Amino acid sequence: MTDDLRDTVVSRLRRVDQRLTANRGAIIDVLAATPRPLTIPEILDARDGLAQSSVYRNLVVLEQAGVVHRIVTNDEFARFELAEDLVGHHHHLICSRCGTVEDVPPNARLEQSLRHAVDQIARATGFRTQAHRIDLVGLCRRCA
Repeated sequence: MTDDLRDTVVSRLRRVDQRLTANRGAIIDVLAATPRPLTIPEILDARDGLAQSSVYRNLVVLEQAGVVHRIVTNDEFARFELAEDLVGHHHHLICSRCGTVEDVPPNARLEQSLRHAVDQIARATGFRTQAHRIDLVGLCRRCA
């Protein structure tokens, strides 16, 4: 974990009256080192010594603190990743058959089109968008 990431995590945990424990640090290290969202079994496989119950509890705390984001798919496992503001803006490809989730970097043309659409929606409804996420659901290369 970089010093900047550590400082941000510590600050966010303090806001919810929590602290950065060794297990929370281990979870963050695993998520930071992986280019895609992970299931709890994948987190457990990536780091020896983590107990399943501890990972569940700590992910809840990290999510409440705004450090971790949960992605729910149609399979039995949610996936977890570091919050977008910590790792950079991106979108997801979600396989509707196997449930895998892949990060996709934003495309400048898509982002420009989306900003235009958001502006139109704001004018029509008065809704003020703070952020956006795009999850494309379909079949991954393996399942197609």
